[in-house]
Amino acid sequence: MLRGIYTRSQLRGLPLRGCSANACRTKARPLGGRRGSALKLQQRWESSSVSDVPKAATAAIPYSEMSVGVPKEITPLEKRVAQTPDTVAKLVKLGITVNVEAGAGEASQCSDKGYEAAGANIVGKDKVWQSDLVMKVNPPTTEEAALLESRAIMSLFWPAQNKELLEQMAKQGATVLAMDQLPRTLSRGQAFDVLSSQANIAGYRAVLEAAHHFDRFFAGQTTAAGRIPPAKVLVLGGGVAGLAAVQTAKNMGAVVKAFDVRPAVKEQIESLGGEFLEVDLQEDGSGAGGYAKEMSKEWFEAAERMLAAEMKGIDVVIGTALIPGKPAPRLITEPMVHSMKVGSVTVDLAAATGGNIATTRADEVYKTPNGVTCIGYTNMTSRLANTASTLFSNNVVKLFSSAGPFSTG
Repeated sequence: MLRGIYTRSQLRGLPLRGCSANACRTKARPLGGRRGSALKLQQRWESSSVSDVPKAATAAIPYSEMSVGVPKEITPLEKRVAQTPDTVAKLVKLGITVNVEAGAGEASQCSDKGYEAAGANIVGKDKVWQSDLVMKVNPPTTEEAALLESRAIMSLFWPAQNKELLEQMAKQGATVLAMDQLPRTLSRGQAFDVLSSQANIAGYRAVLEAAHHFDRFFAGQTTAAGRIPPAKVLVLGGGVAGLAAVQTAKNMGAVVKAFDVRPAVKEQIESLGGEFLEVDLQEDGSGAGGYAKEMSKEWFEAAERMLAAEMKGIDVVIGTALIPGKPAPRLITEPMVHSMKVGSVTVDLAAATGGNIATTRADEVYKTPNGVTCIGYTNMTSRLANTASTLFSNNVVKLFSSAGPFSTG
């Protein structure tokens, strides 16, 4: 993980692909221990794709001479912002100049006045991208990357999906810290884990969206007028988003079942009150870094048979299963959806990468001929923009602060 603050001349000398592809690890120690000073970095690069291994870099830019830029997100349907007034105040306290683009936090209920009260400068777009370090939610567009020139950026980047952008930024000498490439299994890195903090929100919101479109109670009701059975919910995937969906649906009174290729998540699902569905064919889907791996054809055939039998009694399906750098696994077929009852709902958090459910259409909500509502929002996290921005900005600032003289590791 990158731990340090570089001068502009040093940034120009660092190869982008090494950092953004999570190919660099660093060992850092304080440079003299002076408040506001940066760190002396010793870098070890471990990537077969990086041929030019740089020498260790010594950074000595005081916080008081550093500027951080927070641009307005321009990705369609994006409402989050990389820094909130609360985290801006923490950066300003370190002596850093913070430039926030006018209106950057408006969609997430963070006003320009709030940023100014926290000590930030409200500026135009060009001024933001002239900052030493830009903090952003989504990858920059090609136009934004050109404005960055040879400076630095911290954001989600998805290198495997943005190879051309990566090459462009490498050519112009920019430095990228891809937040999505940070190790998720290290205990110390959990404070920086934006993927988990955002996935938790997405899983929670997915259940709320399903409940909104479902024309019955989630919880069972017994009244003088009669008995209403609880909704039956199936969650695909037992990662952070899946577990959040299981817990939320269970808290709302639903009967919850969950399915995952990794047997290790069974205990977690059951601890939240869900029933873990298992495939007869024994094959462990645990991959590197805590993610799921791609399964065999035989396993998918066995899983399809099991899910087809389950789907006839399911009211709500929440898809959360993803494979890093690859299309989402297709777990629910069209015939399965067509076997569901009228009024059922599917919500697919994997819509942006092909979907877990065959009937999903990215960024659309529609009904199938048999009356099943299919929801394919790709901005589920942005539908809780204020909370999502708060957690995202906390992750970013904690990672940034870990590079300073008060780092604990």
